[in-house]
Amino acid sequence: MEAVEITQKDFGESTILYSLTNNNGITLCVSNLGARIVDLIVSVAGEKRNIVLGFDSAKEYIEKDLYIGATVGRVAGRIIKGQFTVNDKKYQLPVDPLNGNTLHGGAKSFESRLWKSRTEETEERISVIFTYESPDQEHGFPGNLKAEVMYSLTNEDEWIIDYQATTDQPTIYNPTNHVYFNLTGDVTKTVDQHSLFIDADRFAVVDEMTSVTGELRDVTDTPFDFRNNTSIEQVFKTNYKQNVMVDGLDHPFLLNQTGFEKPQAIVTSPKSDVSIEMYTDRPVVVVFTAQFGENSPEMRGTKMVSHGGIALETQVSPGAGVFDGFGDISLYPDRPFHSRTVYKIKRSL
Repeated sequence: MEAVEITQKDFGESTILYSLTNNNGITLCVSNLGARIVDLIVSVAGEKRNIVLGFDSAKEYIEKDLYIGATVGRVAGRIIKGQFTVNDKKYQLPVDPLNGNTLHGGAKSFESRLWKSRTEETEERISVIFTYESPDQEHGFPGNLKAEVMYSLTNEDEWIIDYQATTDQPTIYNPTNHVYFNLTGDVTKTVDQHSLFIDADRFAVVDEMTSVTGELRDVTDTPFDFRNNTSIEQVFKTNYKQNVMVDGLDHPFLLNQTGFEKPQAIVTSPKSDVSIEMYTDRPVVVVFTAQFGENSPEMRGTKMVSHGGIALETQVSPGAGVFDGFGDISLYPDRPFHSRTVYKIKRSL
């Protein structure tokens, strides 16, 4: 069976919105602005439901929040003091004057760029391939980097993200996708009644600036223990310092296993009528519970509530290359980067 269709339309600000629909009526909408996901529309109990956060135009992303749904890079998360070393050479990146760190590759990085795009169809899937060439010294990073992100929708109800990259100089690279899920489709409802499974025995402790400290802590007897599919509410109703400090979760979880045989994380809606299974070859998922507070944006005509979404950002942990046990994000000319994350949609029809 061939997948149904790919269409495209103007998304404003010289950007394109692609709509991919599979044989089961699931629609994935993506844009070349920041190589982002905009919509993931599923039929649940006969009703159409958009289960990811997003806006109706490129202009709204630019004005309200460029990170929502975007490809993040060159390096996801915080680079402490904007400093890193690769091949024994030290580099200093521009930093945010408020906290002295570099977040998500620096201001106006991958999430704000217009990526080149093309579509591809096979019997198994429909895809949009986004490419961006990041020049040497963009935001202080060495190397001309050619980045590719392919989003595919399969007839097995999988949204697949394939990352590839090459560089002509030793550099660092650690991309992710900043999608937020709210499986009720209602941004006025928090995700506290969603349930969460994470196959992780340890998480990375963070400081007041939500930078990792270098400590890896056992999840046992903490609100970070989601090994038995638990309500997300536990991270909001605790006096555990790590949760209180960030108002929920903004933490790396070190996955016990990687690959595509069984999910490393599952998010399930309050009524258990839809769930997202996450599979990845990355060693970590950073979980963020959208604690925007009063600054939550209006989204598709409705004011979003704080904690109105949950992000599952697959990557190597922030702190890689700085702390032992946090991994390595070095990228060399003779070793192209490739990675895959799969979000599988399960639902009641």
